[in-house]
Amino acid sequence: MIESALKYGSLLGAVALFAVAGATTFRGGPAEPETVVATAAAEPAAPVAAPAPGLVFADEAAFGAAIRGYLLENPEVIFEAVSVLEQRQAQQQAQSDADMVTANLDALHDTTDDWVGGNPEGDVTLVEFIDYRCSYCRRAHPETRDLVSADGNIRLIVKEFPILGEASLLSSRFAIAAKQLGGDEAYLGAHEALIALRGNPDEPTLRQLAMELGLDPDQVFEVAQSDAVSAVIAKNHALAERLDIRGTPTYVLQDQMIRGYMPLETMMQAVAEVRG
Repeated sequence: MIESALKYGSLLGAVALFAVAGATTFRGGPAEPETVVATAAAEPAAPVAAPAPGLVFADEAAFGAAIRGYLLENPEVIFEAVSVLEQRQAQQQAQSDADMVTANLDALHDTTDDWVGGNPEGDVTLVEFIDYRCSYCRRAHPETRDLVSADGNIRLIVKEFPILGEASLLSSRFAIAAKQLGGDEAYLGAHEALIALRGNPDEPTLRQLAMELGLDPDQVFEVAQSDAVSAVIAKNHALAERLDIRGTPTYVLQDQMIRGYMPLETMMQAVAEVRG
């Protein structure tokens, strides 16, 4: 809220200055020379034309009153400027994201420890950073699955990224351990069960899940607390930090970063756009 207020407050002042600067003369006091702000510069060799008659202010209070009056009469200028500012910020963020993705592409596409779904030879790669306790991850899950299934030519890489507390960490440790012990099929079973789990991933629940996956619960719990599993999580967190990823779900679609939940139709459009 404070950041927003500062942004719009600063913007309001800037809008006002540009609105009145082209025809304003400000006298700061008897000791200060007159300063005229002109909107266009003349050619160096040509005579400088006299400025058009403008407004002359004896002090800052009068200048501020003029700004306020202009904005009250033309409030739409503020919204126009805000729109332009937001567009520029979005463009800058997209370029920054693309640069970060390019710099970390090898790590993003490294599937040594990650589950790969969809078409392993697909022409488009979608990387998903996920937390099992994230409500938006749960909402996005069936739509991501439908996208990959319907398209048929997307390679999906899932990066375990627990950030929402101990339950998230325990869930990711279990899923990674299931993969290390039982392979991709065991991981997929754990992944689907954990993303759908509404209760807490307590030990009895996870032991039951391990048995359903055909795994020894004691062995799963032992591996889940191993250095090897910790290393996978640490590697994903380090990659997320380099990409400035702070929430889930976050997707990397080719060289584009998609931060947060995106409906299926929008995801399909994004895939079509990266294909050109």
